[in-house]
Parts: sequence; structure tokens; C-alpha cells
Amino acid sequence: MSFAKNECQQLTLEDSMFSLTARERRMLEKSWAKPFAEKIFPLINEENFSILYSDKASRPNTPVNVIIGGMILEELMGMTDEEFMDSLLFDIRFQYALHTTSFKEQPVSDRTFSRFRRRCLTYEAETGIDLIHDTVKELSGEMAALMKLNGRMKRMDSLMVASNIRKLGRMELLYTCVADLVSFLHRTGMDDLLGGMEHYYDPNDYNQVIYHSKSEDASDRIKQILADADKLLTECEGACDESSAYQLLVRVLKEQTIVEESGTRRLKTKEDGAMGSQILQNPSDPDATYREKAGKKNRGYTANVVETVGDNGSIVTDYQYEKNTHSDSQFLKETVESMEKTEEPTVLITDGAYSGSDNTDAAAEKNIDLVTTDLTGREAKDIAADFEFTEDGKKVMHCPAGNTPKSCNYNSQTGQCRISFPRNKCENCPHRDQCSPKMFNRTSVIFLSRKSSDRAKTQRKMKTEKYKELSRIRNGVETIPSILRRKYQIDRMPVRGLLPTKLRFGIKLAALNFKKLFVYLNSLDQCALIPKIS
Repeated sequence: MSFAKNECQQLTLEDSMFSLTARERRMLEKSWAKPFAEKIFPLINEENFSILYSDKASRPNTPVNVIIGGMILEELMGMTDEEFMDSLLFDIRFQYALHTTSFKEQPVSDRTFSRFRRRCLTYEAETGIDLIHDTVKELSGEMAALMKLNGRMKRMDSLMVASNIRKLGRMELLYTCVADLVSFLHRTGMDDLLGGMEHYYDPNDYNQVIYHSKSEDASDRIKQILADADKLLTECEGACDESSAYQLLVRVLKEQTIVEESGTRRLKTKEDGAMGSQILQNPSDPDATYREKAGKKNRGYTANVVETVGDNGSIVTDYQYEKNTHSDSQFLKETVESMEKTEEPTVLITDGAYSGSDNTDAAAEKNIDLVTTDLTGREAKDIAADFEFTEDGKKVMHCPAGNTPKSCNYNSQTGQCRISFPRNKCENCPHRDQCSPKMFNRTSVIFLSRKSSDRAKTQRKMKTEKYKELSRIRNGVETIPSILRRKYQIDRMPVRGLLPTKLRFGIKLAALNFKKLFVYLNSLDQCALIPKIS
């Protein structure tokens, strides 16, 4: 299939628009279809996806802007692929929005979206390039420009995205992995390797083993499952190495069990060491990881959104999507690295999880003022803000009273400086009670790190009216996770895996941004109806 741009966007004499009555046309132009057709559809860059198609002459592709626009509308309306197909065939609003009113037959089939997604995912798996992310980011920038958002004020927040999988106990997890490999062997005609384990592909065997047996027999059942797993590994080695079912069984046994010197396999215990958050949660989604944050347990992924804010509203202009072991601090570093340095400073408002002197310094290099509206951890002494450190943080130049230290030794392991002053400098100092130095015969000593000093400075800033206002601005980004969960069902996506769910997440953000733009454009129309008072 070769790539061709969509050139068929002009009205023809047979266009279905000509059959509309004047009333129907007015209703159509008042709907969401008109701003989508005029503001969003023309901005979709088809050239981004030309790499997915052959450069040889062959049957042309389905118009990419129709596919991307259709996926955005599908998420906006909460439809499945089949429901969207029905709407496109019989609802002129969808045809008008996607510039297909002149098509004799709509160019989208019930398999178009799934095939296009597969192309994008395969390309990303091979190259690491996320075409959907690039397109959504471009569209978001254009929508921000339409809303006259200058990009000088941004706010950031992260959210957990649950994988659409069931929580499995250890026995259930092991059984499922064994059963999946047995089923694979049965489907591929390798029943000779089963050796009496045919019961695993019996639909009733799962309930019988997991639920219908006495709890006292649990240890015996686990021993039998582990024995069957070892037997399968021996029989399948070399014959099924490329099978995902075989690889998952090897993985779960490595993560959950230990082989003793006697050759017996048993489950890991606490004494064997804690199992990391990267261990397999469910074979249905091998990419999903485990994390507990703010008292909530999550099996799945985490996302980070950057929202550009202005007087006319807000638009999510960038996002990241990773396994949920990715920290907020890592997200911030990656975001700052991707941002270009501007002449005018950019304010980036975050919560305390993004704080840290390293992050502040990295942001400052890009002319970004990193504002954290809350801080995690212990509060620093206020007086620490008045100590003047060198740029590398390894030496103190002056104390709050302006005194130069007698000596200053930096401990690379703790990051603290041992600051020594002559005793008489601290004895009568007005800041003595706040600094609380250790007094010796001839000297007084204070232990302080640059991080503590920076933290104290941030605490002071947070008490100013400017920071309180910025804190109120940041609170608006907290609505994004709520909307994505309630309206866009990010915790119930019909796909599993890091890359498939990331693709859907990006399209959902594009739909959310269009809704924001639609609200803004409607507000302009309403304002235009209000007569000016001279």
C-alpha cells in the first residue's frame, strides 16, 4: 500500500451537503462538526505517517487525516470502532467534520483503525519513534495558538493509569502461565510434549484447581504446578524459545521461585529478599508494573501531562507515558530536556514531588522558573536560606550574619558541609538560637547542605502572595486525571501493553483538547451576541 495525501476535500455536484435544508445546515454549523472541520482537520499532518507505507506504486492508503480525525472523534464520543463506522455512514456531522461528504462511499472500513494502529505500534517498537505523540503534540500547539495561549505559563501533574487486568494471587499467576503454554502447545500440534498435562487446557480445570479445592491443599497444589512447570521447561527448551507463553513462564518462575541445592523448586519467601515492582502482574499484560502511591495500589502505568495556561483557558501541550515505576522527578527532567530555551522566562508550576535543586538548576538553564507549590519531606530551618554557598554547593561563603567560615569541609556521602566559625563570632550573634551551632572551646560548628538551604529559600517563596496565586493556578491541572478517568475511561482501555495503551492515551488527550477548544470558540460566539455599551 503506497502513501498518498488526501486531495479529495472539495465539494462536488453530488455532495450530500446540497441536499440539506436551510434549517439542517444551520444546525450542522452550530454543532461540534464545524470547528472540527475548519480548525482541526486541516492541521493534521499526513506526511508524518508516510513512513508507514510503501514508496512503490500500489493501491493508495486510506487518507491519514481521516483516520486520525476519526480516532479523535471516536474518543470524544466514547465510541468503539464499529459504533464510529455506523455514525460515519449515517451521520452527516461526522462526514462534514472529516471532509468526506463528497465521497461516494466512505473511505473507512471496520478494520481501518485497528490496522493503522498496528502499523504505528510496529514502527514504534522497531524505531522508538511515537508518531501519534508527535501528531498530538503538533495539534495541541496549534490549538493553544488558536486560543491565544503564549506558552509562558505551564503546569504539570502525573497520574496513574491502571491496566485492564485482574489481580492474581501467586498460585493463580503460576497456574495461568503454565496453562497458557500448554494451550499454545495444543494449538500448534505439539501435544507430544504435554506428557499428561492435557487437563490444563480444559476450561473447567482452572476453577477446579483455584476455587474448588480445600485451602489446606494449597501447598500441595502449588508443588504440583511447579513440578509441571519444570517438566514443561525441560520439554520445550529449544522448541518454543520464541513463544511468548514460554518466555512468560520462564520469567514468572525466575521472579517467584527458587531452586534449592537438592533441585526442588519452591516459592520465594521474605527471607529470600523482596520481589521488585517490575515482576509480572498478569500474563495478559507483561508490561504492567506495580506501584503504591498515596496509599493507593496500582498495576499498570503512569502518565505525565504538561498543560499550557492562559486567560482564555488551557490546553495539554505535551505528555509522557511510561511504566508506573517512572518517578515524577524523571518526568520533569525529560520534559525540561525536550523544551527549547526561550528569551522570555517560562513558569512551570508543579507539586512537591517534582522538587529538588538538580531539577531547579536544569530548569534554570532553559530559562524556566520551576515553581513547586508543595514540598515533600521534613521542613528545613528558615535560617538556612541565608547561608551563601558556592555554585557547586561544596563551600559556604558567608553565614546569615555575614561572617566568613574559619573552615568548611564537604562530605560527598551526605552532601553536607561541616562549617566552622570562631567561637566569639557565634556567642553574641543574633541568629545563634536559629542556627543552633555546636559550641566548642575555640570554635562553633554547623552542619548544613546546599539542598537544605535551597529548600529553605523555596519555603520562604511559598509564603509570598505570588506563590499563593501560582498555587491556585496549578490546582486546575488536578482536573485532568479526573476527566480522563470519568469521561475517557483511561483505566478501562480495551487494549493492554505499554505501547497500545500509550497510543490510546494520546488520542484521548487530543479529544480532550478539542473539547477545550470547542468551549472556548463557543464562548467567543456568546460574547459576540452581547451588545457593546457605549
